[in-house]
Amino acid sequence: MLTLRNVSKTYGNSSVKAVDGLSLEIGGGQIVGFIGPNGAGKTTTIKMITGILNPDEGAIEIDGHDIVKNPLEAKKSFGYVPDSPDMFLRLKGMEYLNFMGDMYRVDVSVRKERIASLAETFEMTGSLNAKLQSYSHGMRQKIIIMGVLLNQPSVWILDEPMTGLDPRAAFTLKEMMRAHAKAGNTVFFSTHILEVAEKLCDRVAIINKGKIIFDGELDELKARHDQISLEEIFMEVTDGE
Repeated sequence: MLTLRNVSKTYGNSSVKAVDGLSLEIGGGQIVGFIGPNGAGKTTTIKMITGILNPDEGAIEIDGHDIVKNPLEAKKSFGYVPDSPDMFLRLKGMEYLNFMGDMYRVDVSVRKERIASLAETFEMTGSLNAKLQSYSHGMRQKIIIMGVLLNQPSVWILDEPMTGLDPRAAFTLKEMMRAHAKAGNTVFFSTHILEVAEKLCDRVAIINKGKIIFDGELDELKARHDQISLEEIFMEVTDGE
């Protein structure tokens, strides 16, 4: 469960809110796509959800834990894939995964089994002893995703997770997202690839200029716009704003 209540954020002395009174409630069993133009407030929202930024106003709860008031408990409940995988580049792949396992207190024996399974799934078995700085962008994206999944969190928060992935890895991740939601868990992800959102999401939230301009099922959105494609609807509603 992920809940945002009247969340706002302003940077510096600007009079313009990057996020303006945003409210969302996302239960288990859902894949929710978070879409909007560049600068609409997607990444700012995700950074507030994950505790990287504090909201100026409002509250955010993950599985009932307030991310500002009780950050450690909240952070145990989610896994976060950021919009850039360029981090901890001096670590080897296995060192990074063990670091993530230590952070989330994953038992060593359980960890080994999960690392082996994830490495096989993402075709990374032969690369775990190399440093992340030697990886391609797509390989770095894979190792970050593997680190997130190691803890098996109930809530997945993914910021442009398909960026840099080869078609096989992207397909695998989408199937894992579907399975995660089917098991009663929550998947919240931002994307610029509207075709992915259209095929994968149970629900979409469209943000523009810091405000949610639509939140609901795709069938409802299409019914309002004469069943045209999501891409055409997106252009129409964001241009209208």
